[in-house]
Amino acid sequence: MPRGTAEEKPSPSGRSAARRAASASRAPAAAEPPVPDDLGSRVSAAVEDFVDLSLGIREALPPSVDGLGLLGALARVVARPRTVARKSAGLAVELARIGLGRVPVDYAPRDWRFANAAWSESPVFRRLGQSYLAWHEAMHELVDEADLDWRTEARARFAMTLLTTAAAPSNFVLTNPDALERAFETGGASLARGLRNIGRDLVENKGMPRSVDRSHFVVGVNQAATPGSVVYRDDVLELVQYDPTTPTVFARASVVIPPQINRFYVMDMAPGRSFVEHAVSQGIQTFMVSWRNPTREQGHWNLDTYLISLEAALEVVADITGVADANVVGVCAGGITTAAYLGYLAAIGERRVHSVSFAVTLLDFSQPTALGMLSNPEIVGNAVAESSRGGVLDGHSLGNLFAALRPNELVWNYWVANNLLGNDPPRFDILAWNADTTRMPAALHADFLTVFLDDDLAKGKLHALGCPVDLAAVEIDSFVVAGATDHLTPWRSCYATTQLLGGSSEFVLCSSGHVQSLVNPAGNTKMSYLLGDEPGPDPDAWRAAATSHPGSWWERWVEWVSARSGPRRSAPKRRGSRAHVPLDLAPGRYVLEP
Repeated sequence: MPRGTAEEKPSPSGRSAARRAASASRAPAAAEPPVPDDLGSRVSAAVEDFVDLSLGIREALPPSVDGLGLLGALARVVARPRTVARKSAGLAVELARIGLGRVPVDYAPRDWRFANAAWSESPVFRRLGQSYLAWHEAMHELVDEADLDWRTEARARFAMTLLTTAAAPSNFVLTNPDALERAFETGGASLARGLRNIGRDLVENKGMPRSVDRSHFVVGVNQAATPGSVVYRDDVLELVQYDPTTPTVFARASVVIPPQINRFYVMDMAPGRSFVEHAVSQGIQTFMVSWRNPTREQGHWNLDTYLISLEAALEVVADITGVADANVVGVCAGGITTAAYLGYLAAIGERRVHSVSFAVTLLDFSQPTALGMLSNPEIVGNAVAESSRGGVLDGHSLGNLFAALRPNELVWNYWVANNLLGNDPPRFDILAWNADTTRMPAALHADFLTVFLDDDLAKGKLHALGCPVDLAAVEIDSFVVAGATDHLTPWRSCYATTQLLGGSSEFVLCSSGHVQSLVNPAGNTKMSYLLGDEPGPDPDAWRAAATSHPGSWWERWVEWVSARSGPRRSAPKRRGSRAHVPLDLAPGRYVLEP
């Protein structure tokens, strides 16, 4: 597997301050290069020309070209000639110092791009790497000092990150010592393989570098492989019942509700790495919703469409288990569907759900998040219009957006490994699942974006099946899971769910990121999680008082849900019921549809 970690960006002033201090301690004052008196004015004039050009380009573009509002945010950053000139003058001085060899090497320890010894030992590569990092830092300091609202600042930083990471010298053959060494060692064969990979990506992956070799993974064989049967199917979903593996089971079942934009088997990743497999091994009757991958013809499916099918699936679970209610687990965006359904049940006064678990789910969108930068009427309107034209939101495009949020780790890492070094993409089950994208109906996309933009769910303004959704009226116990390093659903925003629901809540904070928090096998000694008292309004106070436990939240969840699953009884000898006979073996048909 190629090297690759997320870029560790120091504080805006940390790296430059350390560099200046080290430089001052090692070099006499007389060695400092003189700075021309008119440097600032010369740079200022050039910057003003650039600002005029960039603003002109922005105004000339049609709205669809910049649907995310990135160019507009960047224009706000550079539309301050004095600040840009001051930063440019400082950068010019820093580059002069680097050129004279007066700046000590200061690469971030975990920055994979500059791990080769040549970046420190070769005079050419050392100056190239240091010059790039000085420029990178100066560009981001411009954003720091732009005095923008948080959404515009986040879009500007996103755009600047895309620009600066793309320009890294490690992304080009002639300025990447690893690529040059590999080409020399292989007699140029690595470059030939890289060209082959680029051609394949253009044909099969819309030009994006592949993150995984999926040929090793087969859904139903070594992914989504837990035995079971489809016991219900309608146009929207299939319901999978998994085989018990213990002599007795708890009477009340647990039903997993995955996101509509991903395949369900993130919770049944692979043998030994499957949440479902672990649940049934502990005597928990487990069912899984598998959403159909919609086409243009299903573009009219909205949130209510999904809620109607979800309700039908829960009625089937009640018939099969003989218990009127179930415990439900909402995963990521599937938690939004889950919460809307719970609000509907509270509005009509029914208790078809006994308890709820939310895994890396956002219900409160009032706090700053990576995706929150996109929540303004113009951007949302562009997104809705785009999906409406095609009838569906393409999962590949959304996946590219998520990858762009961490470009060094999720884009350029694979570009370098596959195309410059000539490696084959790695084989990894999570990456294979991530590449197995789905689509979202335009109507559901519009409903989700309304929740996202206006925070309707948390504010009690959402309607589900004609009923107002008040999460405070959902008086059932909840189990809320978040990841400490999650960049998509930040843990403090997930924590806010504990303050929305009316019942008792338990919060668990995992030591990992978004998907790694979900695929976190029991007994995993590399992971840990925090547990604390009943969550109060302050997430940081809760974290300060929480205690760390080794392993996976799966184990704690089993304890929690077992206490809410009723008495044990003999495990069922057959799948389904008289009214709902098995239709197909797990994982079913819908997960296999392209």
